[in-house]
Amino acid sequence: MARWLLGAWLAVPLLAATLQAQDARSAALSPQPSALAGSLNTYCVGCHNTRLRTGNLALDEIDTGRIAAAQDVWEKVARKLRTREMPPAGARRPDDDTYRRLITSLESDLDAAAAAAPRPGRVPVHRLNRTEYTNAIRDLLALEVDGRQLIADEPAGNGFDNVASVLTASPALIETYLSAASTVARLAVGDRSLGPVIDTFKVPTAMAQDDRLGDRQPFGSRGGVAVRYHFPVDGTYTISVVLKRQLYLYLIGMGEPHQIDLRVDGALLKRFTIGGEGRGMTAPESFAGNTQGDPAWEVYMHTADAGLEVRVPIKAGARDVSVSFLRQHIEPEGVLQPPQRGFARTTNEQYFGEPAVDSLHISGPYQPSAARDTPSRRKIFVCRPASRAEEDGCARRILSTIARRAYRRPPTAAEVRTLVEFYRAGRADGDFDLGIERGLRRVLSSPAFLFRIEREPAASAPFALSPIDLASRLSFFLWSSIPDEELLNLATAGTLSDPAVLDRQVQRMLRDGRSQALVDNFAMQWLQLGRLAGIVPDVDEFPEFDENLREAMREETRLFVRSQLREDRSVVDLVGADYSFINERLARHYRVPDVYGSRFRRVTFKDGIRGGLLGQASILTATSYPNRTSPVLRGRWLLETLLGAPPPPPPPDVPPLKENGADGERHSVRERLEAHRKNPGCAICHVRMDPLGFSLENLDALGRWRAASDGVPVDASASLPDGSRFDGVAGLRSLLMSHREDFVRTFADRLLSYAIGRGTELSDFPAVRKIVRDSAAQDYRWSAIITAIVHSTPFRMSTISPATAIARDSDTREHTP
Repeated sequence: MARWLLGAWLAVPLLAATLQAQDARSAALSPQPSALAGSLNTYCVGCHNTRLRTGNLALDEIDTGRIAAAQDVWEKVARKLRTREMPPAGARRPDDDTYRRLITSLESDLDAAAAAAPRPGRVPVHRLNRTEYTNAIRDLLALEVDGRQLIADEPAGNGFDNVASVLTASPALIETYLSAASTVARLAVGDRSLGPVIDTFKVPTAMAQDDRLGDRQPFGSRGGVAVRYHFPVDGTYTISVVLKRQLYLYLIGMGEPHQIDLRVDGALLKRFTIGGEGRGMTAPESFAGNTQGDPAWEVYMHTADAGLEVRVPIKAGARDVSVSFLRQHIEPEGVLQPPQRGFARTTNEQYFGEPAVDSLHISGPYQPSAARDTPSRRKIFVCRPASRAEEDGCARRILSTIARRAYRRPPTAAEVRTLVEFYRAGRADGDFDLGIERGLRRVLSSPAFLFRIEREPAASAPFALSPIDLASRLSFFLWSSIPDEELLNLATAGTLSDPAVLDRQVQRMLRDGRSQALVDNFAMQWLQLGRLAGIVPDVDEFPEFDENLREAMREETRLFVRSQLREDRSVVDLVGADYSFINERLARHYRVPDVYGSRFRRVTFKDGIRGGLLGQASILTATSYPNRTSPVLRGRWLLETLLGAPPPPPPPDVPPLKENGADGERHSVRERLEAHRKNPGCAICHVRMDPLGFSLENLDALGRWRAASDGVPVDASASLPDGSRFDGVAGLRSLLMSHREDFVRTFADRLLSYAIGRGTELSDFPAVRKIVRDSAAQDYRWSAIITAIVHSTPFRMSTISPATAIARDSDTREHTP
């Protein structure tokens, strides 16, 4: 601590000199006191003064003629003015023209100051997160692995899981990376000493299996599960199936025969017939486990699936393994019973129902043999030694080639020597392949692979990233993975920094399928859809909810955002589009006719409700409670995610919303919230959130359309503090479209934060505004915004770390006479 304080004290004169130089440059750029000062005195200084210091801000102390001297303060003022948060509702407020002049004047001065003295910020050491690690292994070794099994879970910072400041490296986490390196190396090389393991793939309990489950299942099938599985070596493997049971472990659907298929890469391995044997007296269907049937029937109902397995030789590599039932078309007779829900779903035996798959098990290898030709081995073994004398040279070539890609730069001679030493130790214990496996394990354990550390030049001023570091930033931004050969070659040659070259690479990389990472990683986190997985709707309120609907909700949003990116549409169309992607399950939920099957297809809507993000069940469900909608949650989501104006967190003593019927009468959510807002401490935030949320009240907690709620007709009209009025989803969409620049600015801010791996700061706001201006000429298309981000100051530049600055200043003082 003493050394740190000494270093900080020595750095004060250097910091003061730097600030004086910046003030001298910015003084020439900032205008003299003008209409800005007059407007501030009229509308702001009455509260924000030295005596009151409302919001801990005293504007009468700040010189309006030297905007650059207090850039962070003025950025806060500009944002409050732009979102119309200040002056507060009820106070004297400027008209729209005055607002626009104030914002334009402030932001122009701030942008000029930022151009004269860039403040790019700094990204600390960046550990590869689980997704980046998985993708890097895929692109480095042509090996698909499940990162969730290899790497421990990790938190998200600023809404994204690639924010460097939260990607810590505890000893326990580093151990998982070391263990993962060993596992991956053995799988990639095809280690024949791999012992048999059992991998289990569980089907969610609430997954309905009455139809074909996705494009990876054959036509004419029903239910089951399909997985992409990597077989590490040639050998014999056992594939087995466990069927679904009810609470007391009785198999479901054994009253009639059903056929079940096991397939690998679409080829039928075996077809089993199960059920319909009728062994003795059955137990009552709704009392299995409480009232027993004949002993033979009891044994059968617990063990009928014991023989659902095959043992077959399978070649190494990634293959599709699936199990499904042969679909039987039946016409129900008699009086239809209400669907089972809640406790009954897992308790009743359903003897004459349809069986379902509980889990798929793959075990092996048994009697393994060496893998000779797999995608991973083709990636690794760029040469094969013809004799023992050639092995060292070939090993050096293999490991240096892998290290170049893994380290995202040419490896040093010392690093190659270390890898060769690991190879030799492995070669001494076995054969050439074992030596390469040991060297590969060392590559995957290296800090140069696991961490992105941007090199700092000798100068202390903000600096441009080297082409090598720029290549990594670009590839992890667009692909969440390592640079490919073309990008790395350009970086090594030093030409990637050329703007024209950089533009061509951005376009090429967006066309590549790996840019799907922008959808799966950026968009799904930006829209906060991670919470969708944890939503458990109330079974009494929503008895029809199942895992099929949850998956369909998520897939709709993924396909919609992907289409926007692939077609390079304006990002404003995320809100304004009139189409989406649905399958039969989602069509039933939305009450859309004539959509059949599990395949998603593009559907255009003309009702003003669906289409775009606002009408998608994934977002509407993720912003609701399990048993009802929440205008507050939805309003907050809209403010934070789409408009970039999140309300402050609620104070700790805010009373909860009263339950409906608490006073003996039925009240709508609107009426209860109006009573809630009578508390002045609540009104200041709710006056902005609630109107936005009210406009979505025609859509229930699962996103279905409704005309009434709690027995009261839904009122979806709303008005904002500035007097703007709108009604329903269509009105909200029109409102957001009329504030398209605010939406684009928020989108650019969030995408910039994801791109650089840190939260945006006040010093980044000029860059965000420039991104919006630069992309406006191309109607804010995805490619235009992404290209503008790649050329922005925060993306292409950095500053030295505080520790480096202090150390350099201390070193300078020690050597100064």
